[in-house]
Amino acid sequence: MITKAELDILITLRNNNNREWFTEHKKEFQQHEKKAKAFFQEVYDELGKQDSIEKMQIFRIYRDVRFSKDKAPYKNHFSVGFTRTKPLLRGGYYLHIEPGASFVGGGFWDPNAEDLNRIRKEFEMDDEEIRTIISDPAFKSFFGTLEGEELKTAPKGFDKTHPAIDLIRKKQYLISRSFTDKEVTSPDFKKEVLATFQAMRPFFDYMSEVLSTNLNGEPLY
Repeated sequence: MITKAELDILITLRNNNNREWFTEHKKEFQQHEKKAKAFFQEVYDELGKQDSIEKMQIFRIYRDVRFSKDKAPYKNHFSVGFTRTKPLLRGGYYLHIEPGASFVGGGFWDPNAEDLNRIRKEFEMDDEEIRTIISDPAFKSFFGTLEGEELKTAPKGFDKTHPAIDLIRKKQYLISRSFTDKEVTSPDFKKEVLATFQAMRPFFDYMSEVLSTNLNGEPLY
């Protein structure tokens, strides 16, 4: 499980985000990072019993600062992503451990142009099913609402007065659930992470069907 010690080392790193401190305390940091990675592996093993996962990606602590105004060299969190097996299963799971800002997320972070257009075309044609999913009490209790960046107006080729324009203008389709530090360090945290992933599945499975069929509902694969 994730303990207070893992959160504490991240707080200390946040307050000393420089190469000198990190070099001096690297072995200590790596001990806590190893525990976080072990926890991620346990989540992966359990998730694989519920869903078909193509890969797990544990993100490195080092930041890519080449194009960022923030030149802090290290992240202040531990994180991992799990990708469903393509092409029939779509959507990605994400787990983020950060003091005061931990969350479980998922969805479609950066869909390519073809997939994004296919999703928008589906919503243009019929938005009843997606609205049923995101208005379901179970969905709302876990995630609240559908998130993600969106255009200020309609994308090219779409009517800005369309009833589903709130969905069509989105560039991302994301959902998330936040956790307190107390919840993260609870013995039940892994169970809650997996339950949250499972609650994403109706949304994922619907979007997977959209992205693996044409507008006539005919399979592409």
